[in-house]
Amino acid sequence: MSIQIARIESWLVDIPTIRPHKLSMATMGCQTLTIVKMTDSDGATGWGEATTIGGLSYGPESPEGIKSAIDTYLAPAVCGKRFDGPASLAAAMNLPVKGNTFAKSALETALLDLQGKRLGVPVSTLLGGAITPSLPVLWTLASGDTGRDIDEGKRLLAEGRHQAFKLKIGAKTLAEDLRHTQAIKEGLGDGVSIRVDVNQAWDAVTAVRGMAALQEIGIDLVEQPVALWDRAALVSLSQRFVLPVLADEAVADAHDGYALAAAGFTGAYALKIAKAGGPAQALKLAHVAQAAGIALYGGTMLEGTLGTVASLHAWSTLPLSWGTEMFGPLLLKDDIIANPPVFRDGRVTLPQGPGLGITLDEDKFRFYQRK
Repeated sequence: MSIQIARIESWLVDIPTIRPHKLSMATMGCQTLTIVKMTDSDGATGWGEATTIGGLSYGPESPEGIKSAIDTYLAPAVCGKRFDGPASLAAAMNLPVKGNTFAKSALETALLDLQGKRLGVPVSTLLGGAITPSLPVLWTLASGDTGRDIDEGKRLLAEGRHQAFKLKIGAKTLAEDLRHTQAIKEGLGDGVSIRVDVNQAWDAVTAVRGMAALQEIGIDLVEQPVALWDRAALVSLSQRFVLPVLADEAVADAHDGYALAAAGFTGAYALKIAKAGGPAQALKLAHVAQAAGIALYGGTMLEGTLGTVASLHAWSTLPLSWGTEMFGPLLLKDDIIANPPVFRDGRVTLPQGPGLGITLDEDKFRFYQRK
């Protein structure tokens, strides 16, 4: 269905987290969402979200920069024009604006939401059709304190909310990280899947030592152990160890996915709509991975509910060998969405209504807007 974009508006929304969330490069106590509203020539609206982790400590796009790119460059490039879907929108955005995939992802999401509402179908239908109504979702233990992480994991297991966990390591020495990881693995039991995310913190030599020790401990997956530019080390690690390697920052889009696969990488790819430029763009990376026999994992930038649901619609169209980590909304103390998805029994249910299938809570949206 052809959509003529009349207006695009954006806001920064700051929501505190339920606890400090410690990564190798930053500790988060609040998450900033860049929220986009797209209005068409008939007055219908679609919503999108762009969210990053830890501001500029994680990557080249900050919340403030994302909003500026949308308001100053992307909105003028697409307003007044008509689009049949994400392919034509991406072409219109990529010509005048290089990079800025987080900002572009918010606009692509808003177009899909708007188009789905106009057609009366879920976004997943526009992306090829869901093959599952719910997806497995893990929880990240990242308080920075071993005992607290063990207690948190045990509580979530007892509640039945999650059955797999990821640990954030890399901020401390290798010895400290290994003690932390082993303690949590032993504390939660052999039947619980434990993965670790190093967030690029190790050099190649440290990564070999770390991978060997983690394999011995019984960890199931190691995410991005080395810098995103060090493809040679990433490929070598994936071939050297039985313990699988998950490429995250190293594979932003389909071009990265092809290059890494062609170099001999044998692990898995973390898909993120923000890295690729939108839900439809992330699926291009997924299809390259499928052709190369590389496993898939539904990744998050710790988005709020809006961005999380956009990702879920895309992930629902794929076979995900490693499940997802779409727990972002659960890390926040509050929500600007009135009808968030249900998390239960280690899974999250995909909303079924038209578009994204969610409704904005106008009062909370205004309350958390940055003044």
